Amino acid sequence: MRISLRSFSIMILSVFLISFLIACSSSKPVDSHSVGDPAANNAAAENNTASENVAAVDSEGENASVNTPSDPKQQESEQQQPLFAAFPSIVDAIPSEYLVPRTDQGGTIERISYQTKDYFGDESEITKHAYVYLPYGYDESKQYNVLYLMHGIGGHEGEWGMTNNASKVKIMMDNLIYKGEIEPFIIVTPNGRSSAQFANTSSDYHAFYVFGKELRNDLIPYIESRYSTYGEYDENGYDLTKARDHRAMAGLSMGGMQTINIGLGENLDILSYFGAFSAAPTTNNASRIASLLNDFPGYDIHMFYNICGTEDGIAISSASAAVNNLTNLTDRLSEDKNFIWQKVKGGHDFNVWYLGFFNFARLVFQ
Repeated sequence: MRISLRSFSIMILSVFLISFLIACSSSKPVDSHSVGDPAANNAAAENNTASENVAAVDSEGENASVNTPSDPKQQESEQQQPLFAAFPSIVDAIPSEYLVPRTDQGGTIERISYQTKDYFGDESEITKHAYVYLPYGYDESKQYNVLYLMHGIGGHEGEWGMTNNASKVKIMMDNLIYKGEIEPFIIVTPNGRSSAQFANTSSDYHAFYVFGKELRNDLIPYIESRYSTYGEYDENGYDLTKARDHRAMAGLSMGGMQTINIGLGENLDILSYFGAFSAAPTTNNASRIASLLNDFPGYDIHMFYNICGTEDGIAISSASAAVNNLTNLTDRLSEDKNFIWQKVKGGHDFNVWYLGFFNFARLVFQ
């Protein structure tokens, strides 16, 4: 069959027009503000990448994939939802502005020495050391709350790095106080081994389990004799229970165990806030914790915060065993009042522990 040149041209033009119309109808609208604007295009690319990586946190803090809403306002609203409805200050990553050292209005760090005993040994007198963070503008005419922050099994009083101005704990505290998000408080990082061999990080780890005697008999009284706290120190003896609302204990790994077993389990009458970050394998389980709370009738718990990395092969089992079903075993703890169990992606390391500290610092003494 012969086709004229004119007919062939009409056929080609028709095919082109049909293809063009189909392409236009299936394409997405273009934002006129971003065309030819590299900055806007880069921002859009970053937003798209962020949208592809959006994850939801379930009631226990585990990551789960979700569908990103197509409406930008709806997407922004969902991203602003707190991880824990009752505790909007809890985050799963430390905002970068809190990790920038301040050039003004920064706190100070001191190294102290105090007398205690070899409680794991013959109870002979020994001298131990600790570091103390004092907030900017520390004033002897005011009273300050105190957090006792514990290290892990292979560490010592300097493991949290709270030894100089480069300390992340100090940097976070300086920024939180400067922004007015927390009331200034004192932090003490002692050595958790209550033995004459405290400086030997390879010494018998059982010395960690008798730290409660040192905390109650020696460390707290020393801190309250030297610094301006709510404790009414008297060298002839005084009632530590009166200022329990102004003391907190927290720690990483073995220090998390000490916080739960010793702080919550043995010293609830003198402490009221507790933070356990990746609590070690010898931590009391939920049933044991609930049982020990019965030894302290009338003493409430202001906050019990827990965090652990889901890839933590050392502590995830013990940390979970300490808190799972705990609120059903005791009426002293409630998820909408004073109990948090946060699981985040991560291992047994400071990425989780610094996040734990940051969150706890914004919860404690509130």
